Amino acid sequence: MTVVRRAMMNRIKMISAVSIAGGLLWALSAEQAAPISGQWIIDRIDVPGQVLLTLHRSFGKSGSSTNSSGFPASSLKGLSGAQMESAEGSRVRFEIVRDAGTLACEGYFQGGKGSGTFSFSSSPDFVGEMHRLGYNGLNPETLFSMAAHDVSLAYVRDLRALKLDPASSDALITMRIHNVTIEYIKELQALGYTSLKPDQLVTMRIHGAATDFIRELKSLGYNSVPIDELVTMRIHGVATDFIRELKTLGYGLVPIDELVTMRIHGVATDFIRELKTLGYGSVPIDELVTMRIHGVTTDFIKKVEALGYAHPSIDQLVTMRIHGVTPDYIQRLQGRGVKNLSIDQMVNLRIHGIGD
Repeated sequence: MTVVRRAMMNRIKMISAVSIAGGLLWALSAEQAAPISGQWIIDRIDVPGQVLLTLHRSFGKSGSSTNSSGFPASSLKGLSGAQMESAEGSRVRFEIVRDAGTLACEGYFQGGKGSGTFSFSSSPDFVGEMHRLGYNGLNPETLFSMAAHDVSLAYVRDLRALKLDPASSDALITMRIHNVTIEYIKELQALGYTSLKPDQLVTMRIHGAATDFIRELKSLGYNSVPIDELVTMRIHGVATDFIRELKTLGYGLVPIDELVTMRIHGVATDFIRELKTLGYGSVPIDELVTMRIHGVTTDFIKKVEALGYAHPSIDQLVTMRIHGVTPDYIQRLQGRGVKNLSIDQMVNLRIHGIGD
């Protein structure tokens, strides 16, 4: 390598180093120039030892964000119960210390309610530990979110111990937002769900697929229900009480997809009971669903029977509803002297627009 070439290479390295250092200094100065701050509000809640903590931030024309959650009053460092409950009011300063950083708060409390401002400072130690755990590029906004939602190092390590490894800091934050606790995961694993993914856990929490629900399903004969089916059941309100009532009405272990279809189309147990009183016992589930889809109500059946059509078949009732053979239509025909027609004849007339 010539002297000239070596000089050029050294100059390139020096320029690159200066550029990198300059970028780091710019990022540091930007962070220092725009510290993360906002407003806090604390209210009483009906949970012993807990308060409702709300953190609000405004981003000007970009909008705002608000986060509220139950919070242990004992974790408000530097704030006493006497200050919080002061009848005359009290100026306060306290800290909310989380692994990701500290929120320094000041403001005013009176009668158990308080509000004020906060500023956030991140923890370099946390950033270093998260880097060692494989989470890089944690910017100030991410660190604030991790602090606000209490994404702790213990939480991340416990997830690893349970064979769960969320791919990003955003995934960790989402899990904490939706209360995917270590206890919840352990309970699921004890129930046989050992290969869960972070997004599945979040979806389960969003839709209320609790471990109690899974245990109750097991007691009713539904073992090892897949996660997607558990979620679908919760979305459509397939409760264990509904399943029990169906069993008392003579329906055994109804497949989950049929339970969901029943709920989607409003096949309630009251509807089944009313049908029984009208002489329609043990109606197959697919026929119950078809009746609901086409609006065959018990009121409709009663009116049809009152017009002289005793106990029509379910197929006839559905066909009547599909083609608009209503009690009003039957009354119009009878009022014109057209009587003693069969249901099939009335359907045929309606199809051809006769009697409108």
